[in-house]
Amino acid sequence: MRAGDEDELTGLVDRLRRDRRRDPYTGQRAYSQAAREVADRCSRLIDAGEAAVAVPVLRKAVDRMTAALMYMDSSSGVLGNDLAYLMDLYARACRAAPPRPAGLAAWLVKLVCDGPGWPDVELRNWAPALGPKGLAEVTRLVDERAAATDPDQRHQRWAVRYLREQLAEVSGDVDRYVTVLAEDLVSADQYGRIVRVLAEAGRPAEAVDWVRRGLAVHPSGHWSVGLRDLLVRLLIDTGESEAAVDERRTGFDAHPTIDNFRSLLATVAETDRDAAHSGWAVAVLRERAARQAAYLPHLIDVLILAGDDDEAWHSGLPRLGELPARQRVELLELRRQTHPADVRAPYRTLIDAQLLDSRDKRRYDKAITLLRNFREAYAATGETALFTAYLQNLRDEHRRRPTFLAKLDVARLQPDR
Repeated sequence: MRAGDEDELTGLVDRLRRDRRRDPYTGQRAYSQAAREVADRCSRLIDAGEAAVAVPVLRKAVDRMTAALMYMDSSSGVLGNDLAYLMDLYARACRAAPPRPAGLAAWLVKLVCDGPGWPDVELRNWAPALGPKGLAEVTRLVDERAAATDPDQRHQRWAVRYLREQLAEVSGDVDRYVTVLAEDLVSADQYGRIVRVLAEAGRPAEAVDWVRRGLAVHPSGHWSVGLRDLLVRLLIDTGESEAAVDERRTGFDAHPTIDNFRSLLATVAETDRDAAHSGWAVAVLRERAARQAAYLPHLIDVLILAGDDDEAWHSGLPRLGELPARQRVELLELRRQTHPADVRAPYRTLIDAQLLDSRDKRRYDKAITLLRNFREAYAATGETALFTAYLQNLRDEHRRRPTFLAKLDVARLQPDR
């Protein structure tokens, strides 16, 4: 690398300094451009076999950008992505031209424990550069931090645990990794990580045991859904198809929702099980919806998915106002295909409610959409004259809503126009 090129690269890195007194909302584009130029130059150096030149440059660039983001608005995510790329590039350079292991280990531990929370440090990317000596030094420094950490220092406790888990991962010792992961199980996601580690290691029986433990402690919630999906996948992969379907039924019985019903049907289809699962699921939801209104939309969706549009209509019509707007229209449109006369009164009610909903800025546009559907209901029975009369009454009733009347004119809903 020529001296002039080195000076130019140094100048680029200097542009990554940031005065904390500067307006945090200005200069992001130029700063991002400077970061990308540094990355491009260093990437070319690595490709040219000059990674040793790029290593200190990238270290300085990462340090400066890490500090700069404390005083800049990075809500768009662009600058964060730039920093992540520089960090990945630095790891790549270190793999090609490893620096002193102890120094790299100290920098990584300090970044995680004392840094602002960015950039991410994934030891698997740094393990080749650290080598056995560097990883041993990381372990020593983490143990040292753990011994000095106050129980009330949440960030320090998290940082120590974060690094200990990663050290266990890169060790390649599955039992050690599982032991570390299991030290502080507070969420379903943590059980899921153990399950995935054991499954990838070809130990499905242990993975099933851990996923069942997780579901016993965390039977519901977002991460629990993923945990149950893992269990079903493991059961199918190990030939326990009936147990997989039973697990889906258990999940649906605990939380009879349309999503769990879809999962049940998908597992039934994948395992070729022959059973009346749809009828059972509908019966469960009928009983729940009778007691809790929150389950009514799920009952309607399940009935429609099961192909029972008629029961969906009769279940939803008496409590139409309790359904989400999307579902009300879906229910009316399904009924309009076979019984157009049945939807007239409900459509009138929906249109009136929509026009009077002052909280909705798009109420008139939505009312026009409903009117188009309503017109089709009259057209299906050959009674377009009745719709024309209804439309005129609607104009008269809302004559003091010029914006709505203007939109009505543009929509050209009159059958004879």
